[in-house]
Amino acid sequence: MIRPVIVVAALALGVSAVVAANDPIAERKDTMKSVGAATKTGAAMAKGEMPFDSVKAQEIFKAYQQAAQKFPALFPDNTKTGGNTEAAAKIWEDKSGFTAAAAKFEKDAADAASKAADLDGFKAAFGAVTKNCSTCHESFRMKKS
Repeated sequence: MIRPVIVVAALALGVSAVVAANDPIAERKDTMKSVGAATKTGAAMAKGEMPFDSVKAQEIFKAYQQAAQKFPALFPDNTKTGGNTEAAAKIWEDKSGFTAAAAKFEKDAADAASKAADLDGFKAAFGAVTKNCSTCHESFRMKKS
């Protein structure tokens, strides 16, 4: 039973790598959608619109960590334009700053996961981690008109 699971997982990783290699703009949009979905769930829990679930809390922070790990590789030089991207030129002008922002997001999400054992801990940790989102969007995303 475990062998088919490993094969399916390996194939899924391979397909993801091919998609990212072939269309990093689409991959980064998908990655941002996963961050958005996690944030929507987290916000609902923090606001009391859905019950706190420690498993979901961990999944949210894991989704953030995984996205942060991917971000630096999803902005190669040949993706500055096209694909209806909202990526600002500053990503390529300040690649080290962008990479540092992704690393901070990853670290903050990992730290937050250890503090989210209950609703109060989750709220504090979630708020701290999501500040990374607005900071990065302000610096590295084109403003919508």
